[in-house]
Amino acid sequence: MNNTRNIWQNFDFLLFGAGLILSILGIALIRSSIAGNIALADHPNRQTTFLIISLVVLFVVAAIDYKYWITLIAPMYLVIMAFLGVVLTAEARFGAVRWLEVGQILIQPSEFAKIVIILALSNTFANVKSNNLKVNTILRSALVVGGLLTLIFLQPNLSMTIVILVLWAAYLWIGGIKIRFTLIFVAIIMVVILIGAFTGFSFLEDYQRDRISNFLFPDPDARYGDTYNVDQALITIGTGGWFGQGYNQSSQVQLRFLKVRHTDFIFSVLAAEFGLIGTLIVIALLVLVIIRCFYISQNAADSFGSLIAYGFGVLIFFQTAVNIGVNLNIIPVTGLTLPFISYGGSSLLTLFLGIGMVESVAMRSPKRK
Repeated sequence: MNNTRNIWQNFDFLLFGAGLILSILGIALIRSSIAGNIALADHPNRQTTFLIISLVVLFVVAAIDYKYWITLIAPMYLVIMAFLGVVLTAEARFGAVRWLEVGQILIQPSEFAKIVIILALSNTFANVKSNNLKVNTILRSALVVGGLLTLIFLQPNLSMTIVILVLWAAYLWIGGIKIRFTLIFVAIIMVVILIGAFTGFSFLEDYQRDRISNFLFPDPDARYGDTYNVDQALITIGTGGWFGQGYNQSSQVQLRFLKVRHTDFIFSVLAAEFGLIGTLIVIALLVLVIIRCFYISQNAADSFGSLIAYGFGVLIFFQTAVNIGVNLNIIPVTGLTLPFISYGGSSLLTLFLGIGMVESVAMRSPKRK
């Protein structure tokens, strides 16, 4: 009993509190972004339900010693592969097949694939000594990544494919990959890009090619064309000023000029309603989550726990940077959501599942004085 009590004393309330505040704010922004759309009226309640479930999952996972997940990595990997295979036979939505329909609930297995990839790569790299990354470890990690990556790319889900590749690159970097291997990977990427350029990126779907071409060569006369969403996002952000127009008061949002406003472009809703000050506060909370993950990684009791926390820190950082970059038209539209804020039950559940694992690492790490 005393041992259990001592473990919970190491629970990271800063990490938990930041994630909870962001999620509650996200529900409020989703409610505002609906803007009277009857088809989306149940979304805030759904997100609230998923938040409650996610909090329960967080505490259950935190109570479990993270080392137990090592024995479950292989079964989880196979289950996710099976789900991704079933998804490919499902009905396409928005030009892709990414969701499994269970009653009234849509589940996105690729979101859970991120959890499995982080656990699998953490286990693969846990025994790598500093700056002594072997070729066989690189090949084993490539096989781990490649199995799920292929099925996700075939959905097609290019954004999630990039996320997994970034996670792999982050683990290779922290494992101390040698410069010659880095140059080989860079060369392969350049070859793929050149082949894609010469073939018109024929291996991508039409809408994916359009996103890239519209970003690189936007049509200045296309008022209601393919750049409409990004143009409206920039206008919406610009209306916020320093302090915003107020909750539920943005004309761009309430008159529905801004599309996909409860998922991909919810950062624009935030900027319009709460202004620059509000966005900086939210970014600060997201940065706090990332810093706490890296802090826990640095002070973990073993390499496996350290790499779990490191992986989730990288994941949240990358998704945050990409989503904000899309809203600011710095990078092409990807479809990645803003962590904890954007609508999505699977995304929210996997985020808190990941935070629960990081908390498990923190609770079983030596207490730093």
